Amino acid sequence: MGDDLDQTLDAVGARLRALRMQRDTTLADVSAETGISVSTLSRLESGTRKPTLELLLPLARVYGVTLDELVDAPPTGDPRLHLRPTKAFGMTSIPLTRRAGGIQAYKLVIDGGTSRETPDLKTHEGYEWVYVLNGRLRVVLAEHDIVLAPGEAAEFDTRTPHWFGAADDAPVEFLSLFGKQGERAHLRARPKRTPPSAS
Repeated sequence: MGDDLDQTLDAVGARLRALRMQRDTTLADVSAETGISVSTLSRLESGTRKPTLELLLPLARVYGVTLDELVDAPPTGDPRLHLRPTKAFGMTSIPLTRRAGGIQAYKLVIDGGTSRETPDLKTHEGYEWVYVLNGRLRVVLAEHDIVLAPGEAAEFDTRTPHWFGAADDAPVEFLSLFGKQGERAHLRARPKRTPPSAS
């Protein structure tokens, strides 16, 4: 039992590092959000510091995961995702995937009226695919300024300067698939019909 517990605690550091890398954030950023010193965070990630509840609680909150996920508790058979929305700058983000790495899925809701803002274009590594559920999404991609309606999708390399906003005063809801290493969303295409051969 003791060995199992030690192995579980030893694996926490790698999960903390993976979560931080997934968020593309630094130890200093996490320290500012949690109040835990950079040196303690570094030792937690490297496994030289044993995690305690006092350290794991604020980290779980910052990373938007449960304590069970941080310590890799065995699954309970409950298939429900315990979604933890975060809100910043008029946008609510709800993670739909729990694993670190690979393609991440999010549901995003942007408040209405953001189209009046001057777009602040950003770039970062990766590839993104968006699909509009409700409302109208304004997408600025470099020199392109387009509006997507419900049922429309777009995909792009996130090294292209980009910005999202609601196209009008109504909020917009959309799904985002994001691959940090440049993975693309692959859609299954129907096989081509072969014309019947002439006899």
